[in-house]
Amino acid sequence: MPTIVTHAAVPLCLGLGAGLKAIPPRLLFAGLVLAMLPDADVLAFKFGVAYGNAFGHRGFTHSLLFAFAVPLLCVAVGRRWFRAGRVRCWLFLTVSLLSHSLLDSVTTGGKGVGWLWPWSDERFFAPWQVIKVAPFALSRYATPYGHQVIISELIWVWLPGAALMVVLWWYRKH
Repeated sequence: MPTIVTHAAVPLCLGLGAGLKAIPPRLLFAGLVLAMLPDADVLAFKFGVAYGNAFGHRGFTHSLLFAFAVPLLCVAVGRRWFRAGRVRCWLFLTVSLLSHSLLDSVTTGGKGVGWLWPWSDERFFAPWQVIKVAPFALSRYATPYGHQVIISELIWVWLPGAALMVVLWWYRKH
């Protein structure tokens, strides 16, 4: 998995690039939370749930069903709080949440992503794995491998995200 902070890159760059009129601050905040939400499944380790289990890490919280249903629930409950239209809210929140499993699928480790849960327990990776898988222990970020993880996230997520943000900002201004 990429680091939890890097999962926030997609909604952050999209939201800031699109501007506050398109993505109001509350909607942006919700997108950041949803982009990181799937990794709450690491709590399953504390309850003895195996990694490869459908309710383990990268299981149902990384599925397409979860990525489409949770934003629907958020829009149904809090659309007025977001201060944006239903479709815009749902699209932004869905892209934010879906970006999590997409980023996980391009990492160099783990057991893949359970995109098709509940129809299948199969795990998937993208055809290319370019992001170094992040360690669970914070202390490992001070090691040479931890530095490689940070550099790969900067190159493969933050740099393209910043470029997209600039393009969106430029498009908005012209």
